[in-house]
Order: sequence, then C-alpha cells, then structure tokens
Amino acid sequence: MKNWRKFSLKSLVLTWADTRDFVTILLGALLQAIALRLFLVPAQLASGGVSGLAQIINFHTGMPIGMMVFFGNIPLFILGWRYLGGMRFALRTALAVVAFSLLVDFLTTFLPPEGLTDDLILNSLYGGVMSGIGFGLVYRGRGTSGGSDILGRILNHWKGIPISQSYLITDAIIILLAGLSFSWENALYSLVMLYVSGVVAEITTQGPNVVRTALIVSTYPEEIREQILHVLGRGVTEISGKGGYTGEARPVLYCVISRSEVTRLKTLISEIDPEAFMVIGQAHEALGEGFHSLE
Repeated sequence: MKNWRKFSLKSLVLTWADTRDFVTILLGALLQAIALRLFLVPAQLASGGVSGLAQIINFHTGMPIGMMVFFGNIPLFILGWRYLGGMRFALRTALAVVAFSLLVDFLTTFLPPEGLTDDLILNSLYGGVMSGIGFGLVYRGRGTSGGSDILGRILNHWKGIPISQSYLITDAIIILLAGLSFSWENALYSLVMLYVSGVVAEITTQGPNVVRTALIVSTYPEEIREQILHVLGRGVTEISGKGGYTGEARPVLYCVISRSEVTRLKTLISEIDPEAFMVIGQAHEALGEGFHSLE
C-alpha cells in the first residue's frame, strides 16, 4: 500500500515540466488515434495491446473501440498505480489512455471510414510511422499508452520477465487473433506495421543522433590530441594503457565525434601517424558539451 499512502495535494501541483509533458502526451495520443482511424482500422491491421484487441472485438460486434480501450485499461491502470509509480505515473498514463480513447471514437465523425488507400503496404507503413511517433511522444512525456506497456512493466516487476519479452508475447497473441479474424495476409502486414512503429517510437523517444566513438593508440598521442582539440574542436580523454604483446605503457586516446567527422579524424591521424591503431565504434547518444543538453 506504499504508493497509496504517498498521495497528497502536493503531488497534484503542476510545474512547467509537467505541463510540457502533458501537452506532449496529448499530441502523441492524437497521432495514435489518427493512425488507428485513418490507416489501421480501414485496412484491418491490428495494433498491439488493448487497442488491437479492441479492434478485433469491434470487427465482430461493432462496439466502439475507444470505449473498449478505456475500460480494458482500468484494471491495468489500478495495478500500475499500485506497483509502478504512484500519482505521477497515474496522471500521465490516465491522460494518455483517456485522451486516446476519446479521440479514437471522436475522430470517426471527421475521418473517412474507408481510409485513404486500400494498399496494405501503404497503410502498414504510414500507420506504423504515425503511431510510432505518437507512442514516442507519449514516452517523451514520461507516460505510457496503457495496455501492454503497463502489463509488461508489471510482469517485469513481479516475475522479472523482460519487458521486450512480454511485448512479444502480447503482440503475438493479438496477431494470432487478427489472423483468425481478418486474414493471415492482414496479420502479416500487422507485423510489418508493429515493427515500423517500434523503430519510429524509439527514434522519436531517444532521437536519431547516433554518434561515433574513437579509440586511438599511437606513438604520437600529443600531436593527435592537439589536432582533435583544435581542428575538430572535440574533447579528448587520455587513458593509461599497456600493450598486451610488448608490455609497454602507452596512452590510449578516446573521443566522441559526429558521423560527419569520422573521415576528417581518419585523415588527421593518418597524416600524423600512418601506423596508428584506431577503433571506430557507435554510441546511441551523446549528452553534454558539444552535443545535446542533459536537460
């Protein structure tokens, strides 16, 4: 009962960061709802989680998708509040779920029920991209979209099951039901849509700013360090190393650069020491001076 006892009026006071998060979540929910109504439902492409299950039930019964998404998330929402994060978790998740549920049914009045195209490829790609951006914005707002997001975190909390594995299980069940309800071709395209959505959601959440790291071993470390500092304008960290074969102490230079600077770095090093050893790696994101802010 720990999270329930922590509830107080102070937890309801909104800061600027909270307001920004809520606006981001609302925009994400809107994009998810448009993607569902404009691309996925007309093409009978099942999204994952509770909304995908609601699509399938809607196909057989005609019950409103938004209403089913809302009521289907209530028990998961209660469990999430209890075990995953208290009031702050509840506010953001409730906002995302309620906004998405209302918008899905509200948009039926304004969007063409037949969608924009009959092409399954276009529907799966555009639906995946738009829903992925929506998911990513909800995550950037530090919320979740309910459904399998909450279920995955709860299973991870209770049983230690990896979140990605729980997503795979729930989505596999939905795809199986979609194949039985719609067609197996639609189910296969639903997989394509889910993959695209996942990739785009990750890019939207964390950014596409993949950077490069470089480890450099040379007999001219001072000269190389000066060139990196003053020509590339990048910082350098010097690490004490030891040759495994020779046993000699040797400094190792480490720096982080953008993709466009890799060629210039290679040229600088080759001009100073053609015999230098260099390893170029990939980092998902760099935060701090010269890159993105930590805030």
